[in-house]
Amino acid sequence: MSQRIGRKDADGVCTLTLDRAEKLNALDMAAFEALDAHLTALETDDAVGCVVLRGAGRAFCAGADLGDLDTPTERPPRFKPGVIERLARLPKPVIAAVHGVCFTGGLELALACDFILADATAKFADTHGKWGLVASWGMSQRLPRRIGLPAAKRMMMTSRIVEAAEAEGLGLVDLLAPAGGLDELVRTVAGELTANSGFTNTANKRLLIETDGMSLAQGLAHEHYRHPGRAPDWRERIDRFRRP
Repeated sequence: MSQRIGRKDADGVCTLTLDRAEKLNALDMAAFEALDAHLTALETDDAVGCVVLRGAGRAFCAGADLGDLDTPTERPPRFKPGVIERLARLPKPVIAAVHGVCFTGGLELALACDFILADATAKFADTHGKWGLVASWGMSQRLPRRIGLPAAKRMMMTSRIVEAAEAEGLGLVDLLAPAGGLDELVRTVAGELTANSGFTNTANKRLLIETDGMSLAQGLAHEHYRHPGRAPDWRERIDRFRRP
């Protein structure tokens, strides 16, 4: 596997680190192949209750590697958006931990995660228009669903940079830490997620994905039909709670 993305596991949390700091973690085909391989392993890894995606060096991700766009490949055209969709559907919660720039393809990567946590150094932008490109990794669908259509239009049609505080106000960032405080914030949220039942988190994520766009009546019927029952350790959890 390419070393574009490193993996480290601790206490039920898997941290995937984009490891191309000299290029601000720009995404080339090797990065997508590495992410695809990690996702394959994570889909069936019951020891992992939460995944954190972050970037090495000064940034989360500057976006697609523009020099890689015309590189010949045997991969089908849908490979890269397919990998991002696999990330979005990973059956466990995923945190994007953002510092520095999170631009364009990097933003599309973050939007596929369940939570975006950032520190005060974070900057967000969609610069497809600057290069005469059109997003194909989910920007036109995930960004307006997260921050609303008018704000998404402004970002997509102007390529303006959104600073961390504004991003939090828009709802693009779920939780914002001061500069240097991102690691502590990520540890806290990851700890809250892994303390919860992985069975429950997986079921909740699946139901939210499956019912997206349904009416309330359809969603309620789907929840009833697709209800997975109780976690294997539900009784143990309740017994621990009852102990003096």
